[in-house]
Amino acid sequence: MLNTAEILSQIVDRKRNHALTRELYCDEGVFQADLEQIWYKDWLFAIPACEIPKTGNFSTMQVGAFPVIIVRGADGRVRAFHNVCRHRGQRLCSKTTGSTTKLVCPYHQWTYELDGKLLYARDMGDDFDASQFGLKPVHCIDLNGMIFVCLAEVPPPIGDLAKHLATYLAPSKLADSKVAFSSTIVEKGNWKLVIENNRECYHCGGSHPSLCRTYSDNPRMTAMEGPDSASPDILAHWKRCEEAGLPSRFVNHPRMQWRLARIPLLNNAESYTMSTKAAVSKRMGAMPFNDAGSLLFFNYPNTWNHYLADHAIVFRVLPISPTETQVTTNWLVHKDAVEGQDYNIEDLTRVWINTNDEDRQVVEENQAGILSPAYEPGPYSMIQEEGVIQFVDWYCDTMVERLGPAPAMAAE
Repeated sequence: MLNTAEILSQIVDRKRNHALTRELYCDEGVFQADLEQIWYKDWLFAIPACEIPKTGNFSTMQVGAFPVIIVRGADGRVRAFHNVCRHRGQRLCSKTTGSTTKLVCPYHQWTYELDGKLLYARDMGDDFDASQFGLKPVHCIDLNGMIFVCLAEVPPPIGDLAKHLATYLAPSKLADSKVAFSSTIVEKGNWKLVIENNRECYHCGGSHPSLCRTYSDNPRMTAMEGPDSASPDILAHWKRCEEAGLPSRFVNHPRMQWRLARIPLLNNAESYTMSTKAAVSKRMGAMPFNDAGSLLFFNYPNTWNHYLADHAIVFRVLPISPTETQVTTNWLVHKDAVEGQDYNIEDLTRVWINTNDEDRQVVEENQAGILSPAYEPGPYSMIQEEGVIQFVDWYCDTMVERLGPAPAMAAE
């Protein structure tokens, strides 16, 4: 198991524009460092807000060693807490989702209000001060229908992302949507391999026949350098969409931790469907036309998303072990859309259910090869894998910055 100095050394000594070393993808020490320096410090996408639309609705998630519960209070506000009773540490909620009037520990029935206050603790004596034993909060913010949490004591700034998401997601009106379908799979690969696989379409033509009906694997489609620098077809799409009130131009975090941009689908396709037509007859929010393409949004370390005219697809990645990663996908539709009338689940989900399973196989085979002692990092394609390079650079720069200065070189 690598220690901090060894991890730093492998990152600092890596060959630029090449894959990472074997240990950085599968070592337990690296995995723990990833958790402590990234997953426990950065803002993470948790759930779409519409997953818990009513008072008492809750959702749980596991971030490394931390179980977290997200709940909507009687005041309509969404809050997050450590999913741990303040008595003897029992996990309060074991279900993935549910609804409750109060948060009650199943062990000794300590009872908490939806805002985390301790309401009832039986036989604790007259000197017991319940106000000192409320649930421990987790930083939580609703960014235009996307709920983010942060485990850090002091979270990093999120104002710039919040501002842009408020603008770009406004036409989709995620607050007026509902979860039509949800899928969770476990990929037997390191979380970085899951993200790397998402950041390129070099593999799409050979792996994703369903997706490639509507999503172009031409690298020009994602090779954008700024709001006025993209391929001619994307620039034309931006112009058309923005004239109709859809923010579309490329905008990004200075270090590429997040990015937003709207892209056209192939041949004026309307949605990610086998027919290429809209899967849902009732459009999202204020979307003006069916062929608005897909607004792409990613945020490292754990989410990528597609917002189309007829539905949205939001993805959450959570690390389980050095070689296991959970991927949850939610399909969102207008809250008034009726299944069997405005859409059917098969048409809505087939393309990305297929694509997710294909990606799972790719990632698992990638991990299996990297586990071999014969593996050595190969070069990335500067044409096809620009997004992977950006992610790996972000990861390495972040780890060096947070782990401390690079190891000193030995004297001559």
